[in-house]
Amino acid sequence: MLVDHDRRRHGAPPPDSAYGAEVYPPRASALRRFLGGSPAGVFLRLLFLSVLVGAFMSMLGLTPGRLFWRIYDSARALLEIGLASLHDFGGWIVAGAVVVIPLWLISRLFAASR
Repeated sequence: MLVDHDRRRHGAPPPDSAYGAEVYPPRASALRRFLGGSPAGVFLRLLFLSVLVGAFMSMLGLTPGRLFWRIYDSARALLEIGLASLHDFGGWIVAGAVVVIPLWLISRLFAASR
């Protein structure tokens, strides 16, 4: 079996010197990888976005406190709706069981007597 050892065909970087040392781009630090760029650049982008969002919230008359309580009230209302639905569903189960279980029991008693 023939194997192609030419590194140029496989996308490897060319050797740096005649001795075959390869040149790779410097690895980014763990902090730069985590942040997605340089800390100063990320800080400036976040600062700019914070100013834009703050101005937009100010135009709508929202404060962080009001926003928190609005989210809290919405979540609580959704939870109450969900629990009310479960309560209704439980009522349907009980109402159906009041009819179905005695009928099933009677049918099993008649089937056992045969």
